[in-house]
Amino acid sequence: MAFKASSAALPDLYEASIVDLQDGLVKGHYTSVQLVKAYFDRIEEVNLKGPALHAVIETNPIALSQAAALDDERKDKGGRGPLHGIPLLLKDNIATLHEEGMNTTAGSCALLGSVVPRDAFAAAKLRGAGAIFIGKANLSEWSGMRAAWGQLKGQVPNGLSERGGQSLSPYYPNAHPSSSSSGSGVATAIGLAAGSLGSETHGSIVSPSSKNNIVGIKPTVGLVSRSGVIPISSHQDTPGPMCRSVTDAALLLNFMAGPDPRDEVTLHQPGIVPDYMKALDKNALKGARLGVPRSFIRDIKIIEEAFNSSLDVFRALGAEIVDPADFPDVEELLTSKAEKRVLDVDFKVDLNKYLSELVHVPTGVKTLAGLLEYNKKRADLNLPPPFYKDQSQFIQSEAAQVDDAYLAALAEDFDLGRTRGIDATLAQFNLDAIILPTDAPVWKPAAIAGYPLISVPLGFQPDDVELLPTTPFSVYTQAPGLPFGIAFMGTAYSEFKLIGYAYAFEQATHVRLQRRAYDAAIPRTQLTDIISQL
Repeated sequence: MAFKASSAALPDLYEASIVDLQDGLVKGHYTSVQLVKAYFDRIEEVNLKGPALHAVIETNPIALSQAAALDDERKDKGGRGPLHGIPLLLKDNIATLHEEGMNTTAGSCALLGSVVPRDAFAAAKLRGAGAIFIGKANLSEWSGMRAAWGQLKGQVPNGLSERGGQSLSPYYPNAHPSSSSSGSGVATAIGLAAGSLGSETHGSIVSPSSKNNIVGIKPTVGLVSRSGVIPISSHQDTPGPMCRSVTDAALLLNFMAGPDPRDEVTLHQPGIVPDYMKALDKNALKGARLGVPRSFIRDIKIIEEAFNSSLDVFRALGAEIVDPADFPDVEELLTSKAEKRVLDVDFKVDLNKYLSELVHVPTGVKTLAGLLEYNKKRADLNLPPPFYKDQSQFIQSEAAQVDDAYLAALAEDFDLGRTRGIDATLAQFNLDAIILPTDAPVWKPAAIAGYPLISVPLGFQPDDVELLPTTPFSVYTQAPGLPFGIAFMGTAYSEFKLIGYAYAFEQATHVRLQRRAYDAAIPRTQLTDIISQL
């Protein structure tokens, strides 16, 4: 079969949607092998060379043979569906079959060469739908649980891992891409894959989605299985899609969601998982009541101005805005230390369980205590100065215990996040959903409640904004052109409704298309380059 198409008929891989890519595959404009080759070349251009974005830790050594098999299957039997032959990236805490040749390490050499028992459940479902995993995306080492959260000076920075290096934003040189799913955000933003998977405990999908001008869905805890995902907390963790559009994210969520006997919480989903593609309605906001908890918006003046302007867009689309619609427990929620206590304990308990189930670990690391010792013995080979000695969070978690204080903290989290937080606010103001800038501390109530969040592009920092911080070794957290998003928040299992609202806003604004990455960070390889090599 000949695969020929004019360059005009080929999708631009910087922006190509999964639907567009699948359409070209079905029409025979190109093959999955050619698509994988194109993405590999794009990764080669910018990952370690040029701007050195450090978005991808490793690529799949058998992805091309897998693509060829899927091309043959399409020819002989027809396609499996919308993900047949579509290349995706996975955060390097989501397990993939060891025999495939890729590692699952959370960015740490401690798990290099370890043998996982099976694909993560979410990965298995996507693989079964025909997706090709072309690589593992960089992340904050151990998803940010090695050292104090969010520190950029004297601690391990977000987006840095021993195996992957420091991931960087494609929107300004040496700028911070947020985390912990930093590589997934960066790679998706500039078209290093058709889409990606991240995971979130406390902002780790929606924040890098916001900072990289893409869409991220953090599902309700229990909608998508966590089995096979290197954990932080069984009470807060969830994998989720990170894509260039709400449509693509909804499509991936369709295949990821569902019950898994290896993850007890997923067995309590309310009924059949809906078809999230049916939520994609440009008129979804008509008649919706959306609340704005103003008390969460602090010290983000430029972003707040863009958010305020967006409220007119919502009104024009038929939504009623309740502003303010503040949480009754906002100050108590923001100052509570309960989440920290819960995560301290959960990390040790859940990580020890994950490590114990590995088939083989060449380094011998099978517990958090063993990981601490492993890092101490090779501190000079670990992370670059001044970060390599910091294991502060590991140490705190190793000392933590399941006790009455832990159980009280867990109850406090659910009370603050659910009963007196999101659910109380929705009920008090008769709201369908809550909207906030993603850069507001919107992650915390959703994190401790286990409730869903969706981030969609909202705007960009102005060209004259001050570069911050000014310290020479730090990555920039504020810089010209850095993106920011808007978040949609609701109660448990309200993804269908939130996807509809997010889609309607996205289609009315198309903010993502208003600014591209800086020139050197944009890969040049396109499908036409690969096809012309034949």
